[in-house]
Amino acid sequence: MTSHGGSLKYSAATAAGVDHVRLSYHYLNIGDIDGFGSLLDENVQVLRPDMVHGNGRDEVLRTHARLAGPPSHHQIYKVIADGDGVAVTGRYTDLPDRTALDFVDVFTLTDEGMLLGYRRFYYVAPA
Repeated sequence: MTSHGGSLKYSAATAAGVDHVRLSYHYLNIGDIDGFGSLLDENVQVLRPDMVHGNGRDEVLRTHARLAGPPSHHQIYKVIADGDGVAVTGRYTDLPDRTALDFVDVFTLTDEGMLLGYRRFYYVAPA
């Protein structure tokens, strides 16, 4: 992890952001949508190919509420952070058919380490 512009404050925000990213998956896995919401900036934006684009905390919480909790599950493989960005690789097991897909989420953080947004990419095997 590197600091942005040499600022100790910014590297602390990056570290907090990494903790928030990890917690976001935990909260979604256990179905704690309020806990998930506590990590989001008020102006959060989410782009995922499997749901409606989310703008703002309330809309993002509504769209994620249907995904939260077992048996849906995120398994994290790797977290990479630099400045105000965090990338996560992992596997998402969806319900109801237990389909498992590899994903990459790319997060943007606020200066305080809150989640300002993320974009999800799924791996699709070539035909």
